[in-house]
Amino acid sequence: MRWALVKVALAVTVMVVVAFAVPLGLVIKEMARDRAFTNAERQAAAIGTSLSITTDRAQLDRAVASTQAGAAGRLAVHIPASPGAAPMEIGRGRATAKDLATVQRVPRASTTEVPGGYALLQPTAISTGQIAIVEVYVPEGEVTNGLTTAWLILAGVGVALVVGSVAVADRLGVRMVRPAQRLAHAAHELGEGRLGARVPEDGPTELKSAAVAFNSMADQVVQLLANERELAADLSHRLRTPLTVLRLNAASLGDGPAAEQTRAAVEQLEREVDTIIRTAREAKPQTQATGPGAGCDASGVVRERMEFWSALAEDEARKVRLAGVDRPVRIPVARPDLVAALDALLGNVFRHTPEGTAFSVDVHNGDDAVIILVSDAGPGIADPEAAMTRGNSGARDGSTGLGLDIVRRVAESTGGDVRIGRSVLGGTEVRVWIGLDGRRGPAEGRGRGRGHRMRRRRRAQH
Repeated sequence: MRWALVKVALAVTVMVVVAFAVPLGLVIKEMARDRAFTNAERQAAAIGTSLSITTDRAQLDRAVASTQAGAAGRLAVHIPASPGAAPMEIGRGRATAKDLATVQRVPRASTTEVPGGYALLQPTAISTGQIAIVEVYVPEGEVTNGLTTAWLILAGVGVALVVGSVAVADRLGVRMVRPAQRLAHAAHELGEGRLGARVPEDGPTELKSAAVAFNSMADQVVQLLANERELAADLSHRLRTPLTVLRLNAASLGDGPAAEQTRAAVEQLEREVDTIIRTAREAKPQTQATGPGAGCDASGVVRERMEFWSALAEDEARKVRLAGVDRPVRIPVARPDLVAALDALLGNVFRHTPEGTAFSVDVHNGDDAVIILVSDAGPGIADPEAAMTRGNSGARDGSTGLGLDIVRRVAESTGGDVRIGRSVLGGTEVRVWIGLDGRRGPAEGRGRGRGHRMRRRRRAQH
């Protein structure tokens, strides 16, 4: 495309330059010729005045010598013979007798070629009634004086126009071709699997629109792939809940080949699920509950999941306490997401605490947030900050780290967060802060509560 534009611009400019330069060059040539002969006519007219007054040779010699052409030897006067006077020639004449006779017969100024240039023959009536001829020699160099310079300037202007048009066309071609090349390169990279390929949104309007569409398409492809991988990870992680039940049941089978095979199969299945989670897991966009009536009843979901986990807790002699679910609590979280988050927290309790360890779930409903506390009486977490970081980056201790990440994303989708601390039971407490309006984060809400308490203290002191 770039060279095509250059060729088109070159062809058009050359045609325009030729169409204007050739006629203009001819006009300049004619102007130079007219200038030379106009000057010659002016010299001849100066002598014509003297001829109309006198035909005395001495006076005419002085008149001829006083002119520029006469002083240069380029002016001559031809006076025909008259009664009592012979023909007279003043100055050096170059015209032929035939040309002089023709002008005398037809008294009209004419120009004839002579060796080295041209001769202007100007007829002039003298006092005797005859026709004298003033001859002015115009050298070839005077006829073409300045013509070469004018043609060179004209050619230079034409070349400059051609070069300028080619340069402008080349720049325009680059401006059009480079965005197209970047778009093609980015499409090639995206086709090779480099999902971060994007195109600068610049250039002509059409290519800019194409770049915007390409970037939007690339973002959508990345989003779809991320959603697919995260869906595989979430589904695989949800398989760990029934796997936990299988593992606990397999542990109670006692000894024997069948029991060992069952336990080995469950462990193998857990390892395969963990591998799927680690392979498929990537950053997932925060879950957003949208649309009229979006969300779920947190109390109902907690009661339902606790019925499931309480049966396992009874098998392992774990004490269970549930509080705060006596009335509906509406939260802006989809039911499947909340179920996955609760199963992840409760599954961690069964996985990482010994049998017989008590745990509890509490739901606290506030004006702007709902807090779900999952506490246990286990050994606790030595480094809560590292545990949350593990939820973001993956673990090296046999855990995928996706459980806390699911909980964190559910909380952050509402403007909340997740904190790990020490529970009143002596073990770990995971506090899930779920915002009800999705606009004010938990830090802001807590700051406001502290401000109210400080103001109340000041009023009490006063």
